[in-house]
Amino acid sequence: MGHSPKAKAFYDAVMPTIGASCVTVTAAETGGTYEGAGYGVGGKPSFWIGIGARTKGSLHIAFVAESRAAVDAFYAAAIAAGGTDNGPPGIRAHYHPNYYGAFVFDLDGHNIEAVCHKPE
Repeated sequence: MGHSPKAKAFYDAVMPTIGASCVTVTAAETGGTYEGAGYGVGGKPSFWIGIGARTKGSLHIAFVAESRAAVDAFYAAAIAAGGTDNGPPGIRAHYHPNYYGAFVFDLDGHNIEAVCHKPE
């Protein structure tokens, strides 16, 4: 039981760039019903990885970053951790003039994104 060690290592490297940390939940804590790792700000996880079948179809997860520098760091950390480029950091004006995002496929092929909506 448990989350994929390679997925956890990937997200352990990437999520701190946007201020998120890992909270691990063990099977003992849930009475054997769940084991996984949640990532979030201030010890409040909002993104979880765990066990189960692979997701079928397209999956796109966007994480809010507080700055453009955090988006850049997210992208660099994701690529360094084995992710695949799906759109380097930059303005995506077709969404709105201050939409600064970066896109990466994680190790399981999910499209993940960090986005900052603030002007420079």
